[in-house]
Amino acid sequence: MKNFLIRVVLNGIALWVAALIVDGVSLGEGTDSTAKNVLTIVLVALIFGVLNAIVKPIARLLSLPFILFTLGLFLIVVNAFMLQLLEWICEWLDLPFTIDEFWWDAIWAALIISVVSWVLDFVLPDDD
Repeated sequence: MKNFLIRVVLNGIALWVAALIVDGVSLGEGTDSTAKNVLTIVLVALIFGVLNAIVKPIARLLSLPFILFTLGLFLIVVNAFMLQLLEWICEWLDLPFTIDEFWWDAIWAALIISVVSWVLDFVLPDDD
């Protein structure tokens, strides 16, 4: 459980960094205070963690032929799809997380988040 909470916080940081680097991704803009901005980032990261735990394995399984054909590069598109799904859920929950365009904005953000997740998997131990 502690490892999950650490991952949620670090994924929130990764989402925030991706929003800073990629112009078409915005996270927490329009909030009045820093506390609201931090709460928004934590909520978006929590939703993103739940999506990655539930939907991402199904998306990986369904796209397995493309992943094998592209030698794993299609995983970036799967991650971008997860970000688009996150944007849709955040729009439904009225959380300020938006992505302007799928192809470049979501792809670059997914690449940044993938690199950060890879580093986290390398650094953080498993719960086992």
